[in-house]
Amino acid sequence: MHDFELISNILCPYTQRAAIQLAEKGLGVKRTYIDLAHKPDWFVQLSPLGKVPVLRVGDTAVFETAIICEYIEEVARDRTPMWPADPLDRARHRAWAEFASALIADIFGFYMAPDEETFERRRSGLAARFARLERQLPGTGPYFDGERFGLVDAAFAPIFRLLETFDQVADFGLLDGLPGTVAYRRSLAARQSVRDAVAPDYGSVFLRYLS
Repeated sequence: MHDFELISNILCPYTQRAAIQLAEKGLGVKRTYIDLAHKPDWFVQLSPLGKVPVLRVGDTAVFETAIICEYIEEVARDRTPMWPADPLDRARHRAWAEFASALIADIFGFYMAPDEETFERRRSGLAARFARLERQLPGTGPYFDGERFGLVDAAFAPIFRLLETFDQVADFGLLDGLPGTVAYRRSLAARQSVRDAVAPDYGSVFLRYLS
């Protein structure tokens, strides 16, 4: 149907969102990993911002995660729609997908904290953000909007994958007292498209990166 190539580095959490979406829609894609510290010349020419992910469709490059996902949704409308049909529900899901993107940036700041005081402040801020997510979950699960898996779930899944590696380092208490979020995390981790969104050695590579 389409000639898709998804280009990223092995650790990019934003790329996982598009990979999950493509899998849910049953669309084949070639995965290409690059080293962002030594970007190939062809990638510099392809990506105006020099960032991943990039979706190459034939000779055209589509960049920025949200734009990539909207494009995939538009060209594969007939394959498992991943936004709600109702405009207000759709806007709410898109807003919370943006919340997930901001949360990834916060997590990066958390593990790059320069000192213990900053680390604890950022840890507390992250825990507060997860508490806000807890209040949005339906309680019946298993996903953000109940039984239906959508793009907002694809946005949150990479966040919980990051926590899987954090759990190997220490218990940071980010989900303490949040049973709905813990259950949501487990539901996302069990989904095949989420499991297949990363390279098999993702966890070990990220753990080495953290070290």
